[in-house]
Amino acid sequence: MRIIGLLWVACLLVVAPGLAAGTLTLEGDFVQGGMVRGQTEPGASVTLDGRSVFVDRWGRFVFGFGRDAAPTAELGVRFPDGDHTVRTLSVAPRRYRIERVDGLPPKMVTPPQEVLDRIKRENARIAEVRRRTTNAAWFWDGFIRPAEGRFSGFYGSQRILNGKPRRPHFGLDIAGPRGTPVVAPAPGIVALAVTDYYYTGGTVMIDHGHGVTSVLMHLDTVDIKEGQRVEAGDRVGTIGATGRATGPHLDWRVNWFDVRLDPGLLLDEARSLSAPIGP
Repeated sequence: MRIIGLLWVACLLVVAPGLAAGTLTLEGDFVQGGMVRGQTEPGASVTLDGRSVFVDRWGRFVFGFGRDAAPTAELGVRFPDGDHTVRTLSVAPRRYRIERVDGLPPKMVTPPQEVLDRIKRENARIAEVRRRTTNAAWFWDGFIRPAEGRFSGFYGSQRILNGKPRRPHFGLDIAGPRGTPVVAPAPGIVALAVTDYYYTGGTVMIDHGHGVTSVLMHLDTVDIKEGQRVEAGDRVGTIGATGRATGPHLDWRVNWFDVRLDPGLLLDEARSLSAPIGP
């Protein structure tokens, strides 16, 4: 009989060597914006709603749910012996905040035509990084706070800029004085390091493996180079107000490929302030 363990709240996952055939263990946040780590038999294949999920040679994998994820998801696992199981995962809804930001220069709310090509190129570069698949599971041991300061903006909130509704916010904002150090929230490889993107200003992207990436935005200085290996806590830059920003702060975003996850769920001190769970 297969051993299926579904842990519906965040807890510590203990990975034991020599997993029994057919073992599947999941750990994480089964909510909109949540990240889930999994452990199965090496050589198994995994899908989420038909989408292939990378499984490393130790049987580790990760996936996540977007801001507006459906209430259920289908996780399929095919084991090396050919057996197959499908589990329906419940995904809890959340209640998101509405935020108003006034006083932005009009050109930063609705960019002029002459900068649209630039924005398209920059977005394409960010999307290219998010398509990367790196075998290393640097995300596995969790994340640390990337900067000191006040949590000032939260994942999923709807922003109204100068009275005009815009896309939801997909990051965790940390407000602090210009020059406050910004550090890598988890180990990885620096996949992007630029100083002057139109929207995000000074921007660092870190590849944490298995399609998990961090973006650190609005940096005053970028103190790292592309291709560098970083450990959690290594300095990558400083808080600033570059790009589209009304004051010095760090906007930290986390993705699983193109799925935008909630960084606030990855930090104990931010969980209670993040969008509450429930309809």
